[in-house]
Amino acid sequence: MDELTHLPQITIELLGINLVINTNTVIMTWIVMGALILFGFLATRRIGRIPNPFQVVGELIANAFWGLTKDALDEDMAKKYFPLICILFMFLLLCNWLGTFPHLEEPTKDLNTPLGLGIMGFAIAHYSGIRAKGFVTYAKEYFEPIFFMMPLNLIGEIAKVVSISFRLYGNIMGGAIIVLVVSHLVYSLILPPLLIAFFNLFIGTIQAFVFTMLTLVYISVQVK
Repeated sequence: MDELTHLPQITIELLGINLVINTNTVIMTWIVMGALILFGFLATRRIGRIPNPFQVVGELIANAFWGLTKDALDEDMAKKYFPLICILFMFLLLCNWLGTFPHLEEPTKDLNTPLGLGIMGFAIAHYSGIRAKGFVTYAKEYFEPIFFMMPLNLIGEIAKVVSISFRLYGNIMGGAIIVLVVSHLVYSLILPPLLIAFFNLFIGTIQAFVFTMLTLVYISVQVK
């Protein structure tokens, strides 16, 4: 079980604080970002009436998430948030699929990745809410329906970050543990490749979509 317990780390001391960095997660994230940059280059290199396969995939994803974003927000707001929603899904999708390939691991298996994305979505949603409604109207919503409900409303908002982050982390890490345990039991024969395909490709796709849609819903709730 060394694959789960061993974490390659480096420690950097900054202003008296020790910052521990999981080098494996950083490298895997860079790989995902590199793959996205390469995909974007290949999809937009020669745009034409007869699209190349990368352009087809890019257009399918863009059209699908443009429709979803426009349904959740009005068209003007959708133009602003569509790039975020689309790239968030693509990033999470590749992160969750990365473990399918030998010697590579999912960055989302590290809690820091989904938690960081959850905090990012939380910050964007509430910043957007303040800009759309004004700070006074935004703050009043925490005291509804009765003023002493404010602590519960505040806890409910913070709980959204915990929920969205741990849902993604739990599914990806749980799948990795199951695959690892079964692999040791049957010596990586027939079943583990099927489990890898199920957890990384199928479950990974669903969890990427769920995380993205919840982020979109949180933004929609705050701006309306």
